[in-house]
Amino acid sequence: MYESFYGLAESPFRITPDPRYLFFSRRHREAYDHVLFGITQRRGFIQLTGEVGAGKSTLTRALLERLDDGFATALILNPVMTGIQLLRSILRELGLDGGGNDRVRLIERLNAFLLERVAAGDDVVLFIDEAQDMSDDLLEQVRLLSNLETDDRKLLQIVIVGQPELKAKLERPELRQLRQRITVRYHLGPIDRRETEAYILHRLQVAGANGRPTFSPWALRAVHLYARGVPRLINAVCDASLLAGYVDGRDRLGWRQVRRAVRQLEGRLR
Repeated sequence: MYESFYGLAESPFRITPDPRYLFFSRRHREAYDHVLFGITQRRGFIQLTGEVGAGKSTLTRALLERLDDGFATALILNPVMTGIQLLRSILRELGLDGGGNDRVRLIERLNAFLLERVAAGDDVVLFIDEAQDMSDDLLEQVRLLSNLETDDRKLLQIVIVGQPELKAKLERPELRQLRQRITVRYHLGPIDRRETEAYILHRLQVAGANGRPTFSPWALRAVHLYARGVPRLINAVCDASLLAGYVDGRDRLGWRQVRRAVRQLEGRLR
């Protein structure tokens, strides 16, 4: 509704994980570098955690774009499934036949593909998002996939991405074998106030903003105070603020528009 008013090509604060909008705060750059290091150095198991809305999924999409030539990748978005279903999903993501219910044959099919990729000089990377929702049994099945290896290298790099509950789950004694295999870890925290300002400007520029709209210093402080540095919440309050600015016919958004946006998001209409 407000895009044409502000001359934007698209909505700048959508919550979809579009890698074009990834803003490399200090923490996001560190997380990106940690995961990329683990993958390229073939460390086997990599863990990325962060609060809800911290930008983990967007970061994952950016990494998938980065891993082009020389990599085959698979992304599992909803890991609430059985071990057989997971194997079939991985095979389909890799462009293989995912049919059948025989676990041994599915593993053999995957292993043959991995060996082919090694012979071709390629690496294979499996990303599992929302990993905190995986059962202990399914996490154990994932650990067993890391046993696919040659004498000198892991055939499959596995990146598990999840909320803080994943960290707590992996601390349990029954999952110690998996925990011990994770050699690269990073927890993605919130961004600071200055980065919040840069984040907002970055998203506006990607969406085609040309000097408008702008946020006053007080508006920016109010956004950060509400969102506490969580990108998804920044998106939500900024999107609602732009709508309020459109209704008011304002190019420069102040704390009043942000306050109205916050009240709307919290269900307080007055």
